[in-house]
Amino acid sequence: MDEKETRERREDIFSKVVRAGKRTYFFDVKATKSDEYYLTITESKRRFNSEQGKFYYEKHKVFLYREDFDKFRDGLETALHFIETGELPEPEPEKTDKETPAESSEKTDGKAEVDVTFEDLGKE
Repeated sequence: MDEKETRERREDIFSKVVRAGKRTYFFDVKATKSDEYYLTITESKRRFNSEQGKFYYEKHKVFLYREDFDKFRDGLETALHFIETGELPEPEPEKTDKETPAESSEKTDGKAEVDVTFEDLGKE
């Protein structure tokens, strides 16, 4: 077995497909070279290219690493709770001086400003 096959086998740990109307979601558990698991969430939508007269799939991916699972879960649960009940969440307590630079942000008018840069993760 060559290195590429070994890497591909290592990466494919678990997959769950969720079909939801015109969208399909893929939840794929993969492993890094050091056997740390992470999750990719892919949204796939079937689109029609009228110029070429063909269908194609538009995909959007999110990579979620183990160290972010709790924060991601908390944020998702908070957003879903708001959607379902209309109840605003309790305000989060102010951060202490011990926060890391990645956790801190400048605040203006009570809102956090975050500088986010997205990289093109490539096409599959």
